[in-house]
Amino acid sequence: MSLRILPLIAVALTAACSPAEAPAAPLEPPPPGYQTAIFAGGCFWTEEKAFDGLPGVRSAVSGFVGGMRPNPTYEQVVRGGTGYREAVQVTFDPAVVSYRTLVDRYWRTIDPTDQTGQVCDQGPSYVTAVYATEAQTATAQASRTAAQAALGAKGSSFTTPVYPAMRFWPAAAEHQDFARRHPAQYEAYRIGCGRSARLRILWGAAAVG
Repeated sequence: MSLRILPLIAVALTAACSPAEAPAAPLEPPPPGYQTAIFAGGCFWTEEKAFDGLPGVRSAVSGFVGGMRPNPTYEQVVRGGTGYREAVQVTFDPAVVSYRTLVDRYWRTIDPTDQTGQVCDQGPSYVTAVYATEAQTATAQASRTAAQAALGAKGSSFTTPVYPAMRFWPAAAEHQDFARRHPAQYEAYRIGCGRSARLRILWGAAAVG
């Protein structure tokens, strides 16, 4: 969701990045038996869409992770200097879908060889990472190793790290469910950015997004 990208997606950006951003609603804790996973994958529209509706996934919420300042806003994050990255928090039922399945899917939604963002979305807030709890770390690292191997020679510059989990802050309501609420604008963004084409080059038929 870079403010520099092609005119084709300008209307989508205008719709999402309102200067009068309403406060974000607080996140509710996951229901008993559910767990959460946090993935920073560039534009949080794309990551949210990649997990929303997946069997076993209760919700996918767009927001921010990695910084220290409480209650970050979209404008603060994209301006830079906060340490935050756009991310999605996935709440899931591990009896239906495993954490490993989610991490395996995550790699196919990103270009893990891009150290500075994702295709048209460049800058610190768009850099990718997995944020794993202590219990999730070994699984996330094993998934990362397998994903790098799956890329073969293209995996030589695989840079997306696995970090310890940090607090996730939800973005404001206008940033939630964007692809579902504004399908035409989202498609304009997706096509204009070129992210789907890049993912197909990397992952082939396994690409997600």
